[in-house]
Amino acid sequence: MNMTESVKNVRNSNLGYPRIGANREWKKALERFWSNQIDEDQLTQELKTIRLAHLAKQKEKGIELIPVGDFTLYDHMLDTAAMFGLVPERFEYEGGEVSFATYFAMARGSKQAPACEMTKWFNTNYHYIVPEIGEDDPVLTVNRPLQAYLEAKRELQIEGKPVLIGPYTFVKLSKGYAASDFESVLNRFIPVYAVLLQQLEQAGAQWVQIDEPSLATSVSRAEMKLVAGLYERLAQAAPGLNVMLQTYFDAVDLYSELIRLPVCGIGLDFVHGGEENLKSLQEFGFPADKVLGAGVINGRNIWRSDLQDKLALLQTIAAIVPYGRLIVQPSCSLLHVPVSVRQEERLDETLRDALAFADEKLDELSVLKQAVNEGAESVTAALQSSRAALDRLAQSPWRKERQDLTARLAEQPSSRHLPFHEREAIQRDKWQLPPLPTTTIGSFPQTKEIRRARQLWRKGEWSAEQYDLFMKEQIREWIRLQEEIGLDVLVHGEFERTDMVEFFGEKLAGFAFTQNGWVQSYGSRCVKPPIIFGDVRFVRPMTVGETLFAQSLTNKPVKGMLTGPVTILQWSFVRDDISNREVAYQIALALGKEIKALEQAGIEMIQVDEPALREGLPLKKEHWDEYLTWAVESFRLATSNVKDTTQIHTHMCYCEFHDIIDAIKALDADVISIETSRSHGELVASFETNVYDKGIGLGVYDIHSPRVPAKEEMVRMIERALRVLPAGLFWINPDCGLKTRGIEETVASLKVMVEATAEIRSRLEQYA
Repeated sequence: MNMTESVKNVRNSNLGYPRIGANREWKKALERFWSNQIDEDQLTQELKTIRLAHLAKQKEKGIELIPVGDFTLYDHMLDTAAMFGLVPERFEYEGGEVSFATYFAMARGSKQAPACEMTKWFNTNYHYIVPEIGEDDPVLTVNRPLQAYLEAKRELQIEGKPVLIGPYTFVKLSKGYAASDFESVLNRFIPVYAVLLQQLEQAGAQWVQIDEPSLATSVSRAEMKLVAGLYERLAQAAPGLNVMLQTYFDAVDLYSELIRLPVCGIGLDFVHGGEENLKSLQEFGFPADKVLGAGVINGRNIWRSDLQDKLALLQTIAAIVPYGRLIVQPSCSLLHVPVSVRQEERLDETLRDALAFADEKLDELSVLKQAVNEGAESVTAALQSSRAALDRLAQSPWRKERQDLTARLAEQPSSRHLPFHEREAIQRDKWQLPPLPTTTIGSFPQTKEIRRARQLWRKGEWSAEQYDLFMKEQIREWIRLQEEIGLDVLVHGEFERTDMVEFFGEKLAGFAFTQNGWVQSYGSRCVKPPIIFGDVRFVRPMTVGETLFAQSLTNKPVKGMLTGPVTILQWSFVRDDISNREVAYQIALALGKEIKALEQAGIEMIQVDEPALREGLPLKKEHWDEYLTWAVESFRLATSNVKDTTQIHTHMCYCEFHDIIDAIKALDADVISIETSRSHGELVASFETNVYDKGIGLGVYDIHSPRVPAKEEMVRMIERALRVLPAGLFWINPDCGLKTRGIEETVASLKVMVEATAEIRSRLEQYA
């Protein structure tokens, strides 16, 4: 191994940088390309400019090991699949480098073929495109990490650190093979990874970062043995290349086996699972022939680090791993945080001073490096400043006046008065809905006009009355359209909501909002998560006005639409001075008051969405029960204090349903809709062995794609579901909300959905 033992001082490194740009330049370039405003060459040049600017910034901030290859056209997992020629047959790929058209068709779908499945990246809020592994062996169509390495060296004289997804994680997160075939599939990838690394070695690359976050999940000893074998072969293929095997998001259970892998460095997360990783380090030591990448700066949250505490942690680690073999780095890629705090001029100064986004975290890495190499006295001001800022926030009224949560919980019921089978009969009589009721998940297209109206109102150029009148016209039009389409249960459309979490956070105490705190959710879709910085409290009704107005326009039921406590928690940047459980309970109690306000106003069909329930699962299965207990309790705290006739709906994004079916049942929602169209067959198959006895709607078309599906596609989806689910409890709906879709495609798709439902209803006796 090509170790650098002569180095005595600690180095710093970054694991990945936000792609979107300080002002979302990356997002805007992609969307101009998709709307044919720029061509492929122009997109390529714009993305190169953004990519090089990100590298130059990291160099300016004193980062020594700068990641290259973490930038992407859409998603890093999709990049890897395309690099290895893993293109499903439906896209009619003929080999060679994957074209832009095929790449984006895999991500977004096309008129000819549905998109690949999309799901969450571990327990983060980022979505990745799920690779589909077919029968053909992977081939190296183009070495993208090599291209990135050579570009950084040529354009900026940066000796970059190529980043790639490791083979174990890539195969683990892919689909298209049986679990029993995992070893043989993994072995098929070793030759292409070997060639990729050989080419990097030949080009002169010194370090390469191979991300294996799946090693921080529950890994069996048998699988770790497979990992050891594959890395032995990769080490033989490129013996002169320094490989940093990077784990993150949790501790590594099989630590003693991990540190024996034939690599030059091991990256560990000392933030998430940090206590366990530190305990393993102290118990088992660390090999003298390896470098430790110490992830001490939180890459997933936006709070400033107490640099004195981080320096003390590094000193504890250095008692086992000398500074000369220590690299200071974030806990994971900075993809999960906004770019810079500098633009946040409207935040309260006490809160703003306690924040650190990607650029500020790079500064923290440089301060820690200097503190170790030149002595803490060289950065005294920076060390003291970080602690003082956090102390000011801790002593602020937002956190000092915490309410007695235990007493508040005791006042709120956490279970419905009647069991579901009794409620269902009462609700069926009340609502008188047809078989297979049709509805949507909640949101309708947010057009340029809607976004412009919101902007004018926020700038003060429109009065509240003008804005309210405009929004009522949108609601009026879409109530008309829903009735014309023939939907059975309507929604008001959520036109007043920028985001399903931000909207509620703006109306609850304890939340703050950034001007430019954008992070990537999937593709060009960016979100601006709220910051939960203090105690969460209900202030006044949040959704009653719009919902009541919509209901006044129709005799059909209109659902009240809320975001659930766990999703608000998961999709926010959350305070780290108390447990997530306590924060979730605070949110639940506040939402419970909103639900009661809706019910008292006459809205008795209420949807409380929990699309993020599963993504909050800990990576280790042994920790699932604890999380699911308080997650389910939070939902029930919010939804149980209602009448038996009030029908509670919820919505979830696609999840491994069978993994958490008991928890989903325990939510005790009257109707659940699940995002399933990209993997509909797999989820339906799970019902063959898992009984679900409450109302359910499986999404019958993919809202992430602009294509309008054929009626026959939806009919097939409905028919397959009805083979294993009771028709009397089955609802028909799209996959998810329709906020990001165009009006024409939305209306066309919903009309097809209603037509497909009518066809099934005409022969419903077949499914009795």
